[in-house]
Amino acid sequence: MAHFVIMGCGRVGATLAHTLEDSGHSVAIIDQDERAFRRLRTGFGGRKITGVGFDQDTLKQADIENAYAFAAVSSGDNSNILATRVARETFHVEHVVARIYDPGRAEIYQRLGIPTVAAVRWSADQVLRRILPETAIKGDFREPSGRLLLSELNLHPGWIGRHILDIEGAARVRVAYLTRFGEGMLPGPDSSYQQGDIVHAMIVGAQSSEVARVLAAAPVKES
Repeated sequence: MAHFVIMGCGRVGATLAHTLEDSGHSVAIIDQDERAFRRLRTGFGGRKITGVGFDQDTLKQADIENAYAFAAVSSGDNSNILATRVARETFHVEHVVARIYDPGRAEIYQRLGIPTVAAVRWSADQVLRRILPETAIKGDFREPSGRLLLSELNLHPGWIGRHILDIEGAARVRVAYLTRFGEGMLPGPDSSYQQGDIVHAMIVGAQSSEVARVLAAAPVKES
């Protein structure tokens, strides 16, 4: 069981809170408007904190110091980014994600090392992929036979700086493309994984758990 902090109790925030609680995790959800908590189901067992999500005292009430992940999903881009930076830079929360409405800002946020999800392609599942890296891989595309899956991979920070070929060899996948600074790019033979990159690869569906296990750990050091 892990602890998660969510900023914004709109439709997506409430969905995330319910999904995480159903998975056995502890949840604290923050919103400036106490009435927003009406979206939570009867019997919700998590903490409900009324306050500004980027205020340090408010975050401490939500137990941010023990949080495994933080998701900022309020209706304001600036608030979401500011809160996410506070969670990462002040409280050192490793897994963070911010919802944005302006896709044009994606490059700026990616340069800050903050994973973002644009509202135009928004879903609660996209957030869960970024704050629950140990969950089973879910594919974005499956070829007709159902054997192969095009999926977004979650990598341990230890892979930063390693060649894409190293990732392919260790996990037995084929990297199809990278998303870097909000734009797709095809990796070349000398391409390396950089901080903020999103890696999309073809994998054998039956091996998804093993792929996730390998990439969730730091690469094995060569002797």
